[in-house]
Amino acid sequence: MRKPRVAFLCVHNACRSQIAEALGRYYARDVFESWSAGTVVKAGIDPDAVRVMKQLYGIDMEETQKPKLLSALPQVDAAVTMGCNVECPDVPCRFREDWGIEDPTGRGEEELVRTIRRIEQKILELRDRLSQGEQGRLPQSGD
Repeated sequence: MRKPRVAFLCVHNACRSQIAEALGRYYARDVFESWSAGTVVKAGIDPDAVRVMKQLYGIDMEETQKPKLLSALPQVDAAVTMGCNVECPDVPCRFREDWGIEDPTGRGEEELVRTIRRIEQKILELRDRLSQGEQGRLPQSGD
């Protein structure tokens, strides 16, 4: 049996989707596997996001993650787009939802912290839904 694989997607895979991947691993590793990717990746993860995630959670995203293209993803069961508003990445999956979270890049630390907390809440909700098998949306065993 394998846990469902959830991909967090954003165009650049440099901030929101990286935060979601890290928080998914932090809060929900026992329920689902977390991945992230984008269609056009940047050279690195947003340095402000890296710094604030270290401060808030002790998570060093630069140590465990890097920006990735969609082609680097394994077969996933669910895709969560961050709210790109333009060309949200698309991958084959059984379930998809959009979190509609605006990019906090360059908008100050207060906005970044607000965004991280919103992603944290969404991760916790997703963890709870999947651990309770809500609507049988995602498989609990591998195919």
